[in-house]
Amino acid sequence: MATTGSGGEPAHETTDREIVISRVIDAPQELVFEAFTRVQHLSRWWGPKGFTTTTRSFEFRVDGEWDFVMHGPDGTDYQEWITWREIVPPERIALSHGESRDDPNTFESVLTFEGTAEQTRIVMRTVFPTKELRDEAVEKYHAIEGGEQTLGNLAAYVTEVARERSTGRGPATADETVTEHERTQEGTER
Repeated sequence: MATTGSGGEPAHETTDREIVISRVIDAPQELVFEAFTRVQHLSRWWGPKGFTTTTRSFEFRVDGEWDFVMHGPDGTDYQEWITWREIVPPERIALSHGESRDDPNTFESVLTFEGTAEQTRIVMRTVFPTKELRDEAVEKYHAIEGGEQTLGNLAAYVTEVARERSTGRGPATADETVTEHERTQEGTER
């Protein structure tokens, strides 16, 4: 999948190192963006089908970090770490993602959010340091299927939140979606 450079020409230097996944979600842009901003949201949808997430620390701001463990359905734990590089509400998030702060195989992702009052198109563009690391992510870790499933989980979650908010049956704000248990819990698990 080709990227586009500033002049509109393909940026071939990353084509063999990237994965691009997109999805249209039946929820407003602000809500889809909001789902990335609070651990209480992320813990409910982050990861492929069958995975759960335990957060050790979370600070959504430029240079803030999210330190977490993804638990696979087979019991395997995956140490994960994200640093937020750019945040432009509600349009764009850029991040670095690896196993730890010092991971030499850290990859970069840019998420863009384009929306109307009722739908949002999210595009997740990930660039790996090398073609080999991209191929390993695709073949060994099923990164494309996992990314599609993750966006599917996001879509299901925010669609339900949007429906609840529009009918007045659900919380009106993100703070209201947090249970008392989650407020007192150090790590949040889905």
